[in-house]
Amino acid sequence: MSTPGRSERRSGGRVTISDIAERAGVSIGAVSFALNGRKGVSDETRARILRVADELGWAPSTAARSLAEAKTETFGLVLARDPHNLGVESFYMEFFAGLEIELSKRGYSLLLQVVGSTDDALETLRKWHRTRRVDGVVLTDLTVDDPRAAFAAEAGLPAVVVGDPSVAGGLTSVWTDDAASMREAVRHLAGLGHRRIARVAGLEALAHTRIRDDAFLDETRALGIEPTVLRTDYTPVLGERVTREALAASEPPTAFIYDNDVMAVAGLTVAMELGLGVPSEVSIVAWDDSVLCEHTLPKLTALSHDVVAFGSHVARRLFDVVAGTTPAAFLDSAPALVIRGSTGPAAAGAAPSDR
Repeated sequence: MSTPGRSERRSGGRVTISDIAERAGVSIGAVSFALNGRKGVSDETRARILRVADELGWAPSTAARSLAEAKTETFGLVLARDPHNLGVESFYMEFFAGLEIELSKRGYSLLLQVVGSTDDALETLRKWHRTRRVDGVVLTDLTVDDPRAAFAAEAGLPAVVVGDPSVAGGLTSVWTDDAASMREAVRHLAGLGHRRIARVAGLEALAHTRIRDDAFLDETRALGIEPTVLRTDYTPVLGERVTREALAASEPPTAFIYDNDVMAVAGLTVAMELGLGVPSEVSIVAWDDSVLCEHTLPKLTALSHDVVAFGSHVARRLFDVVAGTTPAAFLDSAPALVIRGSTGPAAAGAAPSDR
């Protein structure tokens, strides 16, 4: 009979870092560096060690766990976004400010990491949970059946979802009623006589984009309006491009609803470059109502809500979750339409032709 290896002998008991080192073919020191998220090993070696640790079902010792479970006084947020776009989109700057207002009151810090994909975001959350790097996390930009929400729920990682309760997976959520806001914007434009309305939408995979899409299509069809949905990545570059293409059509939209303010500003610029009057020939509605909307000519009609207060609300709910409160859904607000100079009556003859 063959003699079992050390890892096999321990299979009925607690797995140690020696077992992991043996299986991974590295030193005990390298395992310690990898498991504690410290420098000293290559990314490839770290990934191999963590994979072996997961395979063996490693867990820290009672003493180490007690130390690790001490409060870090840090909350985490992972964004799967192009970092170049964050600097031009005001929503997140205001949202971060709101989080920080509440965190600073309690001596907490925000750990922010920007990654390239949802898979990368999920892996970051796994690492933070495994190394006890944060006390809780804020989950944003969720997709339908988002794996991050499922992981947090299964792992017991304290989390608050920024988004509709339908995608929160049983976690606490803080949300805005985007469907009601979209319907309000459509009704405003319809009341001004617009019969061809374009929605300049963000990323299709995101749950809040789909909620806005559905509300837009339902309301326009109910009112007998011809809808157009234009896909973008939230950037002003793509917002400008789809607006220019739409206005070049044989029967262009007479009004546009943009998913953020920077795209609305880009759309306003395109209209002016094409010699179109705003709002005499084209009406524009922005979302989020940052300071940009009040410093264009004309000022932009916008769906407005207090994003800083929204961020603070999310932080307070996360403190509640960490304290052990039962998960629940909290409606923060429904962005309200603030009417300014960029929307007006549709030009004569702007109704769609008979087909």
